[in-house]
Amino acid sequence: MKVAKLLLCLSVLFFVGGSVQAADKYAIDKTHSEIEFSVRHMMLAKVKGNFTDFTGEIMFDESNPANSSVMVSIKTASVDTDNEGRDKHLRSPDFFDVETHAEITFQSTRVEKKGDKYWAYGNLKMHGVEKMVAIAFEVFGPIPGQRGKMMGAEGHLTINRKDFNMLWNRTLDMGVAVSDEVEIELMVEARQVTEE
Repeated sequence: MKVAKLLLCLSVLFFVGGSVQAADKYAIDKTHSEIEFSVRHMMLAKVKGNFTDFTGEIMFDESNPANSSVMVSIKTASVDTDNEGRDKHLRSPDFFDVETHAEITFQSTRVEKKGDKYWAYGNLKMHGVEKMVAIAFEVFGPIPGQRGKMMGAEGHLTINRKDFNMLWNRTLDMGVAVSDEVEIELMVEARQVTEE
């Protein structure tokens, strides 16, 4: 009886261990990826920007999405809206406060698949505040590459910047200078990390 129990335990451990190991590790390829955001200016046009310096790691198990995970780290000083004055303001304490808060991070706590889309739930930390968010994303691939597999992912997230203590604004006759709602778009290409 003890032998049977031992064999059962070993088989369960083997199954669980094997399923965890089935997740492939990918590193985000910054050259072929974009992290963009947009906000509405004066309640009229949307102004877009991006971050040029970021890293990320994806653990992806196509057969069992629960084994998957996402981690992204963004350097706030790399914000770029193609306007030097605006970028300087965004780096100031009014917004990202890059001297105090050098990074924005996202670490998933779970990943699940619903229909054709995946959802990554996790902690978004920005401007010293950490909030639970959900990111809907699509996966493209994986496909074979010269040095391991490659995959793509596109995700979308909408946040309220006031939730992260970014409170600066200016009241105008027609409303406010900057909307509270921020739309974030993630367009990522990642390459499998293989053991040397």
